[in-house]
Amino acid sequence: MTTSTDTRPIADAQIKAAGTLLSLLSAHAALPAPAIQLEQVQVPGTYDFEWGLNIALHSGLDQFEQWRQALGIDPAAVDHHANESGTLAWLSFTGSYCGVPLKLMGFYAPRFDVAPPEMP
Repeated sequence: MTTSTDTRPIADAQIKAAGTLLSLLSAHAALPAPAIQLEQVQVPGTYDFEWGLNIALHSGLDQFEQWRQALGIDPAAVDHHANESGTLAWLSFTGSYCGVPLKLMGFYAPRFDVAPPEMP
């Protein structure tokens, strides 16, 4: 029986993303622990996807804000989303970290006990 090693460029891209993950977690070890997926992430400003990091925080926007600040992400670069029923909302940023595509998301349940701001 012979075995082969997968030496396709995709393996290199996964290794680069995994190395970046280790670097990111080491540099920001004091931040709240996120859910992390190593997956295909859209390269900012293109229609292309590359191996990158999807970082999700599910325990409040304060955790998202800590990560946003630590990564030096401009607040204006953050997008807001909500499902149609308004029961779930999230903030997201797609960019890169050390040359690897990165998506940062923070999920939260909108507060229904607070009236929405009035629009002019």
